[in-house]
Amino acid sequence: MSYRKNYFENKWDMFSSTNRSFGQFLEWNSKIIEASLNVITGAEIYWKGVMQQMNDFMAPSWNAIKSFTDVEGKNLREVPSWDTAREFIELLQFNVELITRGYTGSLATMSDYHLHQMKEALDATRNSFFGGDAEDIVGYTRRQLQFMDLVVNAYPKAIRDIKSEYGIHSESGGYIKVAETERFELYQVLPSDKNIRVREDGKPILVLPPYVLGPNILAFLPGKHRSYIHSFADQGIPTYIRVLKNIDTTPAVQLMTGEDDASDTRIFCGQIMGRHGKPVTLNGYCQGGFMAVVDILSGELDGLVDALITCVAPMDGSRSKALVEYIQHLPPRFRKLGYAVKKLPNGNRVVDGKVISWVYKLKSMETEAPLYSFYRDMRMFEKSEGPMQKIKDTAAAINHWLIYDRSDLPLAITQLSFDSYTKPVDKHGTLPVKLFGRTLNFKSMEDKGIKWLICIGERDELVDAPAALAPLDYVDAEVTVFPKGHGAIATTWSLPTSAYALQKSFDVSSPGFSGRHRGPVRFQLDLEDALMDEAFVVEALMRNGFEEMAA
Repeated sequence: MSYRKNYFENKWDMFSSTNRSFGQFLEWNSKIIEASLNVITGAEIYWKGVMQQMNDFMAPSWNAIKSFTDVEGKNLREVPSWDTAREFIELLQFNVELITRGYTGSLATMSDYHLHQMKEALDATRNSFFGGDAEDIVGYTRRQLQFMDLVVNAYPKAIRDIKSEYGIHSESGGYIKVAETERFELYQVLPSDKNIRVREDGKPILVLPPYVLGPNILAFLPGKHRSYIHSFADQGIPTYIRVLKNIDTTPAVQLMTGEDDASDTRIFCGQIMGRHGKPVTLNGYCQGGFMAVVDILSGELDGLVDALITCVAPMDGSRSKALVEYIQHLPPRFRKLGYAVKKLPNGNRVVDGKVISWVYKLKSMETEAPLYSFYRDMRMFEKSEGPMQKIKDTAAAINHWLIYDRSDLPLAITQLSFDSYTKPVDKHGTLPVKLFGRTLNFKSMEDKGIKWLICIGERDELVDAPAALAPLDYVDAEVTVFPKGHGAIATTWSLPTSAYALQKSFDVSSPGFSGRHRGPVRFQLDLEDALMDEAFVVEALMRNGFEEMAA
């Protein structure tokens, strides 16, 4: 009896063991099938994202090829064939160097990302077959699938959806249209906080946005208290912004010149001074800063402007190391603005904004190649515990600016900037451009009594410090150094609670510029206080019979 009992127990144990093994096999099989499906779906999304990046990067090339063909069609008839062959070989070599740089940067970032992912995948596989509480292969592949969907599908949607919160919306009630010319509209920026009142007797400021980057970056996310122009308005400062009309539908913008820019700025400054009774502070961001400087140096704003703020503005582009290095590697024959010009249906010629932005990407090919950009987005969302489930408004808004705020540019205005990048300021401080036939020299800033604050980005790769600080060789100006790059003053530091908020004074340890620095809003408030003190002294002198001293 005991023998039979042991026999059946052994048989039952064998059956149970086989059953458990079979069940475990089915479970493993199920996991492998689900994981495989997740991998296949994730791969489809991955390649969709790669192709989108490739397409977005290469789209401007078709416009560039057309412009190149138009220009070279004329050159081929004028330049000897031997010279043409030699210069085209040099251009081919230049393109190979760009491709190599892009490939090297992309390969490095891909290797870093996938080696890290390979370790996680191996850990998940081990947990699937040998047990444990950690993530198994199904959990890992499911997480990766959600991650790819976030990067490729959800993120672009968030970029599109941020439009209602990003930039200037003049119909929102937060702006008052004050004046306009054929080319520009002038808006007063109202405080985002309804409890703040604009000081009508305060010192006004007029902000000039860049032509290339557009005005929206200066009203980044007003609802999130990240807005350059609202940083002034929320301090009660009378704040104005000059907005360029739509170049696609406005022939006057297509044909405008540097003289038109100066004349329209004079009109606006006159109206602003008339409203507030005080000279205007002119504040130009990036290319807007360069235009503000040449407008003042032309003499057109004499008596209307007494202070200037330039932020990350190229004053002598020939000192911009990265861009000059890029241009110098390009054969001389192809260093012409004409390769970015296109002809509109009405016959007017403008500079293709998409091609210009593409040129800046080519300049930094190591970090702007399509694959590198795609993996940069993935790294932005990746965390040790998995991808972020919420897309930050800041990231979405920055990318909305980079993707959608590209418009064509007036040819004559772009030529001014192009000349400033290809021709240096001379040893006497004379700029390589003229307005109204007049010579423009930095030294006349002191003759005009202009108080000047120059703000730069410590890691600005678009307008580096030597290009922005060139005027210091000829005139005295105050310098403020902000951490981070080109757009940080408008995006990161426009937040009032940030470490380097625009309305604060702060300590900086940057080499050569250590010490206490003033943000542009603080600079403007101090100018206003100085004017108030001066007015108080004059009033006291007049009241006590010292008219001559008051004068």
